[in-house]
Amino acid sequence: MSPLRTRARIVGFLFILAAVSSIIGLLLYAPILNHSDYVVSGKPVQAQIATAAFMEVILAVSMIGISIWMFPVVKRYSETLAIGYVCFRLLESTIVIVGILCMLSAVTLGQAFGQMGAEQTGPYLVVARMLVAVHDWTFLMGPNTALGVSTLMMGFVLFHTRLVPRPIAVLGLVGGPLIFVSSILVMFGLYGQTSSVGAVMALPVFLYEMSLAIWLMVRGFNPEVTRNWQDSPRLVSAV
Repeated sequence: MSPLRTRARIVGFLFILAAVSSIIGLLLYAPILNHSDYVVSGKPVQAQIATAAFMEVILAVSMIGISIWMFPVVKRYSETLAIGYVCFRLLESTIVIVGILCMLSAVTLGQAFGQMGAEQTGPYLVVARMLVAVHDWTFLMGPNTALGVSTLMMGFVLFHTRLVPRPIAVLGLVGGPLIFVSSILVMFGLYGQTSSVGAVMALPVFLYEMSLAIWLMVRGFNPEVTRNWQDSPRLVSAV
């Protein structure tokens, strides 16, 4: 199997891994995300939240991996876009990690509350709600705002290079701006991030990532475009 074929499969796998881990993490976070006072209720949520945090760690690592493995490919078209793509993926991952720390801190807060047996829950609830709110904002700014920019960059490159079928690239060109605009509208309170409108605005990006992942794993990059790349030491030796 050629290095390019291997690279395509790895990128496709990482896209799927990122999607699956983010969904599992969000579902496991549900008790705290929906009811922040759950943190100080004394219920055993540590293992569940720790598992959710681990899922988001996988998400962050997957996003970084995608940018690293795609860098030499995108660089063939534009070094500026290649660097920009890596930077925005790193930004997205960093924001996700901040959210992870907030959720783990919320669990620690719940443990402290249980050990102290405090009668006044007010201060604990305020801090718990603040931590959950920060996670909510990181979930908006990372996998929405930053993702929108990086998706637009990659869609632009894929469209002009024809490395994958153009309909897939068009999904990225449409989905990237949509989810970016959606994050701004959510920021101004026009609708909720998990509302039906938010889901519709995020759908093109989801379809783009899944179709791109499946295509790369099954078919790889367009051989007519990459035929002259096979003997390139720069691409073959890159991570």
